[in-house]
Amino acid sequence: MTSTPRARRAPHRVLLSTVVSLGVAAGLTAGATPAPAATGIDLCAEVGYEAGFRGDALVTAIAVGMAESSCNPLASNVQNNTPPSRDRGLWEINDYWHPEVSDACAFDAQCNANAAYRISNGGTNWQPWSTYNQGAHQRYLGAAQAAVDRLGHHDPGPAPLVYPAKSGRVVATRSADGRLELFAAGANGVSHAWQTAVNGAWSDWESLGGPGSARLAIGPDADGRLEVFALNGSTLQHRYQLQPSGTWSNWETFGGGGHDLAVGTNQDGRLEVIASGPVGIFHKYQTAPNSGWSDWETAGGGPADSEVRLGKAPDGRLEVFALNTTTFQHQWQTAVNGGWSSWETFGGGGHALTVDHNQDGRLEVLASGPAGIFHKYQTSPTSWSDWEAAGGPADARISSERSPDGRVEAFAINGTTAQHIWQTGVNAPYGQWDTFGSGGTEIFATANADGRIEVFGASSAGVYHKWQTGFSTWSDWAWLNTTAGPAVN
Repeated sequence: MTSTPRARRAPHRVLLSTVVSLGVAAGLTAGATPAPAATGIDLCAEVGYEAGFRGDALVTAIAVGMAESSCNPLASNVQNNTPPSRDRGLWEINDYWHPEVSDACAFDAQCNANAAYRISNGGTNWQPWSTYNQGAHQRYLGAAQAAVDRLGHHDPGPAPLVYPAKSGRVVATRSADGRLELFAAGANGVSHAWQTAVNGAWSDWESLGGPGSARLAIGPDADGRLEVFALNGSTLQHRYQLQPSGTWSNWETFGGGGHDLAVGTNQDGRLEVIASGPVGIFHKYQTAPNSGWSDWETAGGGPADSEVRLGKAPDGRLEVFALNTTTFQHQWQTAVNGGWSSWETFGGGGHALTVDHNQDGRLEVLASGPAGIFHKYQTSPTSWSDWEAAGGPADARISSERSPDGRVEAFAINGTTAQHIWQTGVNAPYGQWDTFGSGGTEIFATANADGRIEVFGASSAGVYHKWQTGFSTWSDWAWLNTTAGPAVN
């Protein structure tokens, strides 16, 4: 792919630096004076519980507070924040991205906790915190659990939502240590590359074999190991990490052939795989987290030979969206970790789709067709807007990712052009499409551990990538390392 000069957008994003202010917090506070550890962590536990955090969400909240500020209510950081801004208090609420949180509130322990509870959707979405994305909070999880034990409250509560990874002929997601792992499907099988350091450079490509010209999906097991699935018209196989961020198994048979697939995580940690074929949709799921699999089961119909994507509602229920050239339908879990509804009409036919979520948790669906891109979004947990035209390229492959402040950004590519569009504010409408490059066959967006979006574009010339150098600037298209990677036709 070739790079096309890009108009500079309005400065609604901060620039990245060594320590980044990612929507809420810059991570470890360079200028903070931590309180004594025991006092600080017990303070996070107390005010976190009073704010509403429960169960695993309380433990995670305390650990994030320790990673952000050492649970010091007076912590403050201004270093390397551009535009000039401050990260404040226990959960380092940034005054640029959250001006609704006053200084008086941010430096008050309970008010800061209340704001963190709201911004994290009750402890179900920690993606706005860079320390969570980088895994820096994990070292504090044991101490956080001990603080909860001292507090004496063990009320059940929600675990953080693990949103489905998107699927396609090129897929990527973060390993447990924060490095991106990338898979691309060519005619001769699947190729693999990975970051050699968190947010860093890339390895050379390696050939893995497996199904040729496959559709791919990737998801995390409950213990942090990734599993990748590859499906073509005759074969479905998978391989998995033998330990988190570690080496991979060989390919193993996972079922027969089909058209497309997606993988998501139930709220109890069990992976769920959805696949389409000539007689509709089928699914297969882990019988326990990190464990074996059920047999394939029919999903009760659904569009034949459809493109399928998974989303996760704010309460943790998975939703399936299935689109072919004439029909668009969806179904959803009727209870968290539970059974499935019947199929319901969701729109007319189209070419491709992507599913994402707003900062407030509401699902957002974008679909392409001959008239461009349209989108539809939840107006409540059980209701949806009408379809709204968004413009953009016709019959495009599309992908999406959330910027660190929670806005959805979508990317579309067809044979002649690549473009992108972004929400003008958190939970807000979209702006105008902007040129992103030349044409290709596939596009896929994901986020680095520091929150920067990284986009992979494929064509018969190989797989290239483009990444944010700041929140309003992008690199040129480039190879990952020394070669262009596999052709994706």
